[in-house]
Amino acid sequence: MPTLTIKGVPPELHEKLKERAERHRRSMNSELLTILERTLTPSRKSAEEAIAEAEALNDRVGKTFPDIVNEAKRKGRA
Repeated sequence: MPTLTIKGVPPELHEKLKERAERHRRSMNSELLTILERTLTPSRKSAEEAIAEAEALNDRVGKTFPDIVNEAKRKGRA
């Protein structure tokens, strides 16, 4: 497997990567590979997958997007 060396990483960026890796309980190398993979190999979702994800989010939040918009409109008119 190829090895990649990154030179000249600004200290602030290094610290952000370190914090993110700790948050995800990964090594910095593993976190960087995850970031690169997600960025360079975007996945296309089917409409069914996108709808399922949206419905799962609605369930977690307890509201749908139209509910949130209508609630905001009501608050603005009060």
